Amino acid sequence: MGRPILKQPERDHKIDSHDALQGLREALIAAGETTRKEVRVCCGSSCISSGADSVREAFIDQIKELELEEDIGVKRVGCHGFCEGGPNVVVAPEGIFYQHVTKEDVPEIISETLLEGRVVERLLYKDPATDKRYIYKRDIPFFKKQKRIVLKNCGHVDPADIEDYIKVDGFEAFARALTGMTPEGVIEEIKQSGLRGRGGAGFPTGIKWETAHNTPADKRYIICNGNEGDPGAFMDRSVMESDPYSVIEGMMIAGYAVRASKGIIYVWSGYPLAVHHLSDAIAQATDLGLLGHDIMGTGFDFNIEIIKGAGAFVCGEETAMIASIEGKSGRPRPKPPYPAVQGLWGRPTVVNNVETFATVPRIILNGSDWYSKIGTAQDKGTKIFSLVGKVWNRGLVEVEMGTTLREIIYDIGGGIQGGRPFKAVQTGGPSGGCIPEELLDLPVGYESLAEAGSVMGSGGLLVMDEGTCIVNIARYFLDFAQNESCGQCSPCRIGTKQMFKILDDITKGKGEPGDIEILLELSDALKKGSVCGLGMTSPNPVVSSIRYFRKEYEEHIYEKRCRALACKPLIHYHIKKYRCKACMRCLRACPVGAIIGAKWQVHEIDQSKCIKCGTCMKVCPPRFSAVECITGPIEELGEKGE
Repeated sequence: MGRPILKQPERDHKIDSHDALQGLREALIAAGETTRKEVRVCCGSSCISSGADSVREAFIDQIKELELEEDIGVKRVGCHGFCEGGPNVVVAPEGIFYQHVTKEDVPEIISETLLEGRVVERLLYKDPATDKRYIYKRDIPFFKKQKRIVLKNCGHVDPADIEDYIKVDGFEAFARALTGMTPEGVIEEIKQSGLRGRGGAGFPTGIKWETAHNTPADKRYIICNGNEGDPGAFMDRSVMESDPYSVIEGMMIAGYAVRASKGIIYVWSGYPLAVHHLSDAIAQATDLGLLGHDIMGTGFDFNIEIIKGAGAFVCGEETAMIASIEGKSGRPRPKPPYPAVQGLWGRPTVVNNVETFATVPRIILNGSDWYSKIGTAQDKGTKIFSLVGKVWNRGLVEVEMGTTLREIIYDIGGGIQGGRPFKAVQTGGPSGGCIPEELLDLPVGYESLAEAGSVMGSGGLLVMDEGTCIVNIARYFLDFAQNESCGQCSPCRIGTKQMFKILDDITKGKGEPGDIEILLELSDALKKGSVCGLGMTSPNPVVSSIRYFRKEYEEHIYEKRCRALACKPLIHYHIKKYRCKACMRCLRACPVGAIIGAKWQVHEIDQSKCIKCGTCMKVCPPRFSAVECITGPIEELGEKGE
């Protein structure tokens, strides 16, 4: 799985000082100065799955065949973030943005755009609301309305080439910290910036580092949490794939600040491309002397190791992750002591997530004052979200803290697909809550989302339209939580199963009066009695959905109806006799023979055989529209159907 590690040739020199780093950067920039055009092909996992590798190879082959290598370069870059439009291709220096590019499109792009300077209109992004086509990446609302700090290199830098990273001030922040700042000074800079952990809890990063620095110990450790496990979340994966050096540099700065000599990246083994790029980045940094012994002649030693996790969601909790690294069962332990005091092998350990570490070099390079002016008084900087669900522009977005949910969904996301009414947005994945339309102008922030009954989490944003059943969504996340529970504590082990059983019954038409109250009671028990965040936050989808959508729960329980027509046991397919033309299309297509009738004989559906697959409705000609899907008790069919 995944491509092989792209080994770079060994260099005959190492970067042994800050001046040497600056000299190499200047030489690389001078060598790269050219007027030639460049084709930047996104090679993140999403675009690769859509055929980006074949697109890149087609560009290379055809440019070589036309003997245009001196005039046109082809560069693999990390994720642009616009996953909905993959594979993405950008023609530089103009910044012409093409989407859904196939290898068959390559000859036209070369002949029209690269040689003649004309755009290929059919490959341009078209706004779903206005039908306006955009030529340049910078003008597309999806990109224009973002504020990219962590993602600034993504889509521009080759993630497999350390020299490409060095050209854009790579490792400059580390060099400045190492040669011009004390460890205490670095920590103070992070504290003054207001950076909070981006893994979900939002704990102040500088305070965590300071605690580890001040705790007496013979060894200290840095751990990067890359165990992203939320359904639909891919923020950390994309950063590790697209800009692995920024994560490594952030860990190096943290290592210097807390006096640690060892760093560990704990990453899910299901991210093969991220593992490849991180492994290659570590090898290249070591080869240049940026990792290893006596870095830049300062006496500072730092090495990084990658440990692949098996994918347990609970191992995203820092103490469970530490247990897993130590070779034990990945189960959380009660806190305190916190890992910053007693972590890996009993030593002080800083655990931050991928996005947090990738932010650190930007702060050191630009200053805490610069960073603290971004965002709000309470929440500084930016946050990356994976925007998924029923929006047009799905992908990876980075916005300033304080940006409203409405801006993210409509201005960046392009609004709801098909113009259907918005219903809710789930923030924070399995730990988050469902936020209704009346709160769309809520500014994104740790406290603001918490007050609304949700959480920031690691950054998942699942957008739902009216075709989504809110009870079924709560059931889905409870199913995930009960399966991912480590089983260590009774409230989580038993409570999540009980809650799932009640929700499952409700979606099957077996709900009973009092179920809502029992769900709230169990939620309170889980929050108060669970050992770790998984159990404490797993009721959030249920509590928030009851808070804002209680009427839907009551319809399921008392009326046996699902207004979204999503819960199969509560829906029925019915043929309207006055519209049926007895064409036999549904009869022939039904996989279980549930359609009764013959040619010129009005059809009926045998409800005892119907598996509610919806095939009959799909094949019924639109001009007839004889088949309908309705909800409610089966005995009401006749009244509703006619």
